Amino acid sequence: MHILVLHDAPVAVFGWTVLALVFVDELLAMAAFGIWGWEQDARWLLVWLLPLAAMLIWFFFASPKAAYGGTVVRPVVKVIVFGLATAALWGAGQETWAVLFLGFSVAVNALALLPGVRALVDLANTSTKT
Repeated sequence: MHILVLHDAPVAVFGWTVLALVFVDELLAMAAFGIWGWEQDARWLLVWLLPLAAMLIWFFFASPKAAYGGTVVRPVVKVIVFGLATAALWGAGQETWAVLFLGFSVAVNALALLPGVRALVDLANTSTKT
């Protein structure tokens, strides 16, 4: 069992904060698809169908334990999902929010690649396998 020592506490707090923001980013992407769906003619169908489709794609290809994810597939699917979510906001007339969302997505996902944050993800994945 791995235990973080006290001098690693600030790194752990930063890492878990980044991972929480990554999750918020994923939720915002799903909301962006819903916003775009609401702006279309078949709004009652698309407002829930588009986020559901995006969630399923994320589950199978981009989530940490995705059945079909991999070192190439996972990042490509993430770029596609966040790119389409940005385009959805832009297409819904929310240009400012689209730019802010894109900036937030790039920043938080870049921070998630830092070694200290990646170590937390690896630690969480190994502890759930035992």
